[in-house]
Amino acid sequence: MSLHSLKIQKILHQNFPQIAEKSLQEEIATIGQLMDFEAGELIMDYGSYVRMVPLIVKGCIKVSREDDEEGKELLLYLLNAGDTCSMSFTCCMMDKKSAIRTEALEATTIIGIPIKYVDRWMTQYQSWKNFVMMSYDNRLLEMVKVIDSIAFRGLDKRMEQYLKALTESTGNKTLFMTHQKMADDLNVSREAVSRLLKKLAQIGLVKLGRNQLTFLG
Repeated sequence: MSLHSLKIQKILHQNFPQIAEKSLQEEIATIGQLMDFEAGELIMDYGSYVRMVPLIVKGCIKVSREDDEEGKELLLYLLNAGDTCSMSFTCCMMDKKSAIRTEALEATTIIGIPIKYVDRWMTQYQSWKNFVMMSYDNRLLEMVKVIDSIAFRGLDKRMEQYLKALTESTGNKTLFMTHQKMADDLNVSREAVSRLLKKLAQIGLVKLGRNQLTFLG
């Protein structure tokens, strides 16, 4: 086995213990591709065909959805080490164009799995099937939380939940983001975000700087 394959196999043991079968680990180690992305780098855009499924090794990936009519974006969920993107599985297996955008929020490394293996492994390896189904379940619950947040919570609570999720996913209390970027993620106006952040700063929940803020909650 090559040094590259041995490195991937070690990463699998550390980050994906649920992928249990030794033969599956060896296949991933052989065909998997280690890919690095810088903070802010686009990984997959709307309308592109998905050629690989990502296994996230380190970092944080933001997954967003765009409104077809007005072009507004909404943050769906965040992916961290040990995760994968269930919507990528769907696009792969149905040969559909991507309905999501994925972006690295910080320096991120993934193992890219070519799509021709994704469906085959569903019947060949029980741990892969369990991994995929658990991913679907986790991402569905996260999207339900997004819907609940929009439907039942005020913008102040949505903002607090949003900042908490970002700081927990990145492991950094200080976020380098513009008000417009936050407004895009929450699908609200920049002015509403600016007013709310000033209010949160007054009560000591955030500390504001130029194009950055520190979440103190």
